[in-house]
Amino acid sequence: MRLLILGTGGMANTHAENFAKIDGVEMVGAVDVDPARVSAFAEKHKIANTFGSLDEAIAWGKFEAVANVTPDRAHHPTTMQLVKAGKHQFCEKPLAENHALASEMADAAEAAGLINMVNLTYRNVAPLQKARDMVLAGEIGSVKHVEASYLQSWLISKQWGDWRTESQWLWRLSTAHGSNGVLGDIGIHILDFASYGAGLEIDHIFGRLKTFDKAEGGKIGDYSLDANDSFTMSVDFSNGALGVIHATRWAAGHFNDLKLRIYGDKGGIEVLHTLKGSWLKACTGAHAELAEWQEIDAGKVPTNYERFAAAVKTGRNGEPDFRHAANLQKALDLAFVTEKQRREAAL
Repeated sequence: MRLLILGTGGMANTHAENFAKIDGVEMVGAVDVDPARVSAFAEKHKIANTFGSLDEAIAWGKFEAVANVTPDRAHHPTTMQLVKAGKHQFCEKPLAENHALASEMADAAEAAGLINMVNLTYRNVAPLQKARDMVLAGEIGSVKHVEASYLQSWLISKQWGDWRTESQWLWRLSTAHGSNGVLGDIGIHILDFASYGAGLEIDHIFGRLKTFDKAEGGKIGDYSLDANDSFTMSVDFSNGALGVIHATRWAAGHFNDLKLRIYGDKGGIEVLHTLKGSWLKACTGAHAELAEWQEIDAGKVPTNYERFAAAVKTGRNGEPDFRHAANLQKALDLAFVTEKQRREAAL
């Protein structure tokens, strides 16, 4: 697979490092509007060709697939260009700024018969994959209740930097700078974590969003700090199960922690993923009577990068695909609607 890296910011390095490990993948070009950045990126990852625009790269054309690591607002226009050019795509999340644009991207890629996948990072977590397998195999029976949380603490901790002075954090707090807050930033991850792990689709949601005062006048420099810091969401799943999903940037003691609890009529499963590692526990069979939890070895799973390369090689689309990401975006969009109207909404 001859691969083009579109966008050479911080996350592009993660893409390049992962694709470099896969046999049969050759990174042949990199694109960025910043000449110095794309040159440094290409030198670091030993990429021979650089371009200042996607138009230039498409005119060159000597690539089959693209890792789209552009800013969120650029995902839709660049994807539509690449679909027209007949290129397979591995796109960063969120797929687009809203469901309408994301759905258009999914429609176009499907109609063209192109491989289309989204980098929902936590699909790489082996305990999540194992938990889903156990649920689908009926090991906990019929799912009745789901709890999921994504906890970060960078609004009260300087472990990853000082949000008061650094643009990489400030923009995430400002809608004028393209942020949809914690819901838009990590909401898609925890929605996927919950629905994928439980093996269920989300049918109805009722979301609540909250923005807390963080600076005098709600502003630091050019940044109006108006994006949501926390959200909670009650959901109905496709089989009638209830769920509670929430995320915040105010969670002291949690740098970047995802937790999922799935309870059925025969047992339960818990998944925890942190920067230090991932764990899976189950309470099933005779252990359910005694509330005894057993730690499960989840083994290893292919990464999203490996699954994309395999999909291009075989011609069979992989997961998570554009359509799934578009459906998640619909849930995120509706969270804003339900917050404003104070009522649940159906997907």
